[in-house]
This record gives sequence, structure tokens and C-alpha cells, in this order.
Amino acid sequence: MSHIIVIVGAQWGDEGKGKIVDLLAERFDIVARYQGGHNAGHSVQVGEKSYVLHLLPSGIVHPRKTCVLGNGMVIDPQAFREEVTRLRAQGIEITPHRVLVSSRAHLILPYHRVLDHTSEERLGNERVGTTLRGIGPAYEDKAGRRGIRAADALDPAVLRARIERNLEDANRIIVAYGRQALDAERVFQETWAAVQDLAPFVADTTEYLNRAARTGRSILLEGAQATLLDVDHGTYPFVTSSSTTAGGACIGSGLAPHRITGVLGIVRTYTTRVGEGPFPTEMLGEETEIGNLIRERGREYGASTGRPRRCGWFDAFATRYAAEINGFSSIALTKLDVLDALEEIKVCVGYKLDGRALDSFPAVAQELRRVEPVYATLPGWRRSTLGVTQWEELPEKARRYVEFLEREIGVPIGLISTGPERSQTIIHQHSAIAAWLRD
Repeated sequence: MSHIIVIVGAQWGDEGKGKIVDLLAERFDIVARYQGGHNAGHSVQVGEKSYVLHLLPSGIVHPRKTCVLGNGMVIDPQAFREEVTRLRAQGIEITPHRVLVSSRAHLILPYHRVLDHTSEERLGNERVGTTLRGIGPAYEDKAGRRGIRAADALDPAVLRARIERNLEDANRIIVAYGRQALDAERVFQETWAAVQDLAPFVADTTEYLNRAARTGRSILLEGAQATLLDVDHGTYPFVTSSSTTAGGACIGSGLAPHRITGVLGIVRTYTTRVGEGPFPTEMLGEETEIGNLIRERGREYGASTGRPRRCGWFDAFATRYAAEINGFSSIALTKLDVLDALEEIKVCVGYKLDGRALDSFPAVAQELRRVEPVYATLPGWRRSTLGVTQWEELPEKARRYVEFLEREIGVPIGLISTGPERSQTIIHQHSAIAAWLRD
């Protein structure tokens, strides 16, 4: 049986999607990214080799798998060229037969990166904390109908004309913030050189994916960032600029909703966040030391930027919200081993605002800053779970912790990651995930 599965982060990102996609990709024909740009960072560990991916789907490390960069993405041609060059140097085969870039995907140009800086400066204390890689401004141009798509950029005359037109407006903002205006011809030359490297990979990926679905091929749809960074459903305005949820997979790939056969949510055993924005369970004050311990044990530094991630306790209230929005069939729980050192472990099971228990996840960021997390405290297991591959071999208190999370979220946990490598994984044999791997 062929499957079309969406993989979605259920928190604020960095949940370990790279490993899970890598683990599942062997049983799928195609792995497709459906949104985001090179602000995403996925790390995949295969034996002694580590691969850091920003644009290409995690399935690229598997020989003979086709990888698609969908129409919902924004792609920096220079970043694409650099990533391809680096991965080829690591022995990964990357050809136009293996990698397809949507002709409808929008491009990130040099002025988008500069505008990202000016936008953060303009916001001051309310800055979002972006990666400054031009993602938001590129999506702004897309929504404003002035974007440049991959198909448009293949014609040098069209590319030059649109760069000249867009720079007239962009330079007004750039100069207003004390920066030097960009030269349209120089931007064109830099972009055109990178586009020529991109051109062999450009294809009608919507037609390709739908043809694959009609002929029974299996597809993994991989999102970047995560649910709580979704432009509609996340902690707005501290969000990314695209639809990160399972619904966004249809928009960003061109596959109809009825073709989706399952949704896998990825969560850590704790929570992290990069950048600004409300974070109710963040470990601060007396818990700062615990947060630092988790950061070091979990290597919680951005794969794209190297920034230290803010660490917090598992937020079951927010994860239930994510499960509702995405319709998770199953959940993959990552980094269980990071908690091995803790005496006690907290789980947020609810929010209070002004003394009142909340029934739904707040839409207003300022309210989310003020909520009081309601915690349950569970005993730690103080034994190593690193590399455990059988449920029965976990310490009893670790099993109880996983079962508690499952009850609080309301979705079966079908996979537990106990380390960064593919083999360091527990899969429940009666789970949806096991069925996807068997079929």
C-alpha cells in the first residue's frame, strides 16, 4: 500500500524532524519539502557522518530517493548552490533526476536579506528574532504579487526587469535605514550566475507529485519550522511567514487534501524556542541551571545559525492544540535520553490567565506572555536510555513518563527516539508508524 504522509513539528521547531524523515525515507519513494527556506536546519546522523540540511529534504542522504523542493518554499539560489556543493563533497549524489525544484517556488534575492535586517531594526523591542536570511521579505513579495519565481528567473530579460522594478521600492527602505542602495545590475549578475546552477533542477513538481500519487508511489511531505510558528495558527507575530501545519502541505506541494493518508507529529520530551516571542514553560530563574543542562545534553543550538535555543518543560497544553490543528495520526517523541539526568520532570498540563483556567490556546501574544503554566511533576529515572531499542528495556519511570505524555496529548506515541542515530529508536509495532514502514 502506498502512503502520503505529512511530517509536522508540534512545538516551536527543532523537534528532530530530520532524524525521523531520514528514518522513514527508506520506505518511501519521494521526500518533498512544502514550505520555508534555508532558515530551516535539519541535522541527520548516519554512523560517523553528520549532514546538516537547510533546503534539501532529509531524504537526500538515501540513495535513489527523489527529493522535491515544493512550490510553497522560498529558495535562495546561492544557498542552494552552496548546499549542493557541500553535500556532493560529502559523497551525496545530487542530480536533476534526484532533486526537483518547483518552477513555482519563489526566489530569495540579495535585497530580501537586507530588508530582513531593516525590518528587525524597525521593530526594535518587538523584533521577531528571524534568521535574517530574507525569508519573510521574500514571502511578502510573493503575497504582494511582485515576487520572482524559479520559472521567471530562467529568462534573463525577465529576471533583470523584475530586479530593477523591485529594487526601486526596496532601495527606498534600505537607504532610509542608513544602508547603501543596492545596484540592480550587480544583483542581477550575482543572481543570474546562481540561477544557471539552479536551472537544471527546475521542474513542474505539482505535476510530478500528482502523477506519482496516481501511480501508487509513496510520498513523505516534510515541513520546516513547526505548528506554533505557523503564520495563521502560531504565536503571531512571533512566527514564520508560511503555513507550517499539515494543511500547508497541500498548498505547498500541489497535492489535494484527499491524497493525504496520515499525519505524523514530532515532539521533544521537552520544549525549545529560538528567537523572540512568548514561551510559557521556559526554564528561568531558579530553573536556569536545568535549562542549561538540557541545552548541553540535547545540543540545543540552531543548525542554521548556531544560536542557543531557549529551553523549557514539555507543554502538553500547546501540543494538544497542535494535535487538533494538524490531525495527528501518531506522534514521534524525540530526545528521551536528554532527560536521563533529571531527578524530577515537570509537564505543563494547562494554562491559567488571571487565575482562570483556559480552555483554548491564546491567540494574543501578550496574553501568552502572562499565562501561568499548570504543572504536573513526575519522577525522573536517573538511568541511561541512550540507544535503547525496545520498550520493555526502558526504565519503568521513563515508560510512565511517555505514557503520561500520550494521555495528555490524546494521540498515540508510536515512536521514541533515544539518540541521534537511525538505530537508536523504539517503534511500537501496533502503531501507524510501524504500518507505514511495513507496507
